[in-house]
Amino acid sequence: MKAKEFFGKFCSLYLWGNLLAMVLVIVGLCLGVKYGLEAYTHHGEGIEVPALVNMRADNARVLLIEKGLELMVADSGYNKRLPADCILAQSPGAGTKVKEGRIIYVTINSPSSPSFPIPDLIDNSSYREAEAKLTAIGFKLLPPKRITGERDWVYGILCRGHHVNTGDRVSIESPLTLIIGNGQYGEDEDIDYTEPEAVDGDYTRSEDDEFEEVTEPVMVEE
Repeated sequence: MKAKEFFGKFCSLYLWGNLLAMVLVIVGLCLGVKYGLEAYTHHGEGIEVPALVNMRADNARVLLIEKGLELMVADSGYNKRLPADCILAQSPGAGTKVKEGRIIYVTINSPSSPSFPIPDLIDNSSYREAEAKLTAIGFKLLPPKRITGERDWVYGILCRGHHVNTGDRVSIESPLTLIIGNGQYGEDEDIDYTEPEAVDGDYTRSEDDEFEEVTEPVMVEE
């Protein structure tokens, strides 16, 4: 085949017609998939989620039902400045476009402050360790009360003037006072001291033992 005949085939209307038809088919498929999916999923269409924060849960539920949405309580928190059953947070947030029937998850305000058990700190930790653990839980601490004892050692915990024990549940709103030692000991506290006994070889001498003086023998030359 000559070069002129070879290149002449590229100028064939039949070839270009087939190529154009293939391109049109591919473009049509892409557009069909794109617009077909949008029509099927209702892309760009949706219901705007209303602002629910600070609303009562019952009122928010009625509002969502009117818009074709649902409400579900996912968690609870506590804010003493807001009434009980008040919504503290929502997901998705206000203004988000969602489909009909979408569930809106909310966090509501608890009617009372949460309570937590007192960890094992009494006579088991220093003031610094106890302070770190209690503040990590969320408790508020008042200035410690010092008593006679080992310095900064925790001897007890007070809540509103009453002693609390390990495992007792205390409201997070109730401040705690740690009872710690001041590093001093009372005058009536005796410290026993035993004088160590002298050791001679494998025998331990005491003051009650009696020993005879021993004279070393004198070597006599013959």
